[in-house]
Amino acid sequence: MKNEYLRLDYAPGSTGDEVLNGPLRISEGFPSLKNTAFAEPGIDCAFGSHHGDEAFIFSGNLCARINYAPGTTNDKIIQGPMTIIQMFTFFKGTVFESGIDSAFESTVLDEAYLFKGNQYALINYNDPHLIAIRHITEGFVSLKDTIFASGIEAALASHLTNEAYLFKGDSYARFNFAHDYIFGVKKILPNWASLHGILPRKN
Repeated sequence: MKNEYLRLDYAPGSTGDEVLNGPLRISEGFPSLKNTAFAEPGIDCAFGSHHGDEAFIFSGNLCARINYAPGTTNDKIIQGPMTIIQMFTFFKGTVFESGIDSAFESTVLDEAYLFKGNQYALINYNDPHLIAIRHITEGFVSLKDTIFASGIEAALASHLTNEAYLFKGDSYARFNFAHDYIFGVKKILPNWASLHGILPRKN
């Protein structure tokens, strides 16, 4: 779904998920991104900011900070597009400067986790500085011997404290990143019933 999006009530901790809107082209729902790399070829990953309706989005080696104006088409680009190392200079010379596979915001104010291959970075995005870069299994021992040890293809932060959802291939896991606990790896379908007929996606 790289150049598409949908809005989902993911019903944390249950199977009552529901698609609220979409799938739609990114340029349809977010006019400010039209004619940018974030519309075509699309968004690789994103993480939410703790400051209003803001998010950081990534495509290849580019990133931007946007106000996504939920439920409207009044979104706007606040900063960027620019290269990742222009936005986050501390990534220069690391695997993260060429692109980000997946990301999610931490429960800790102004912090986020970004993943590339078998590594992750914990950053402060508001007072931009690097907190740590580690191998996934070094920082999260519970992911050792799982499909996520070698990389995470997509992720989203849950509204449940210290939790996120991790995705790879046709599987996902609910994950407590503060206490390093995984609730088990499961198949996306049928556990996310609302995505039946939407996934798998050819793009």
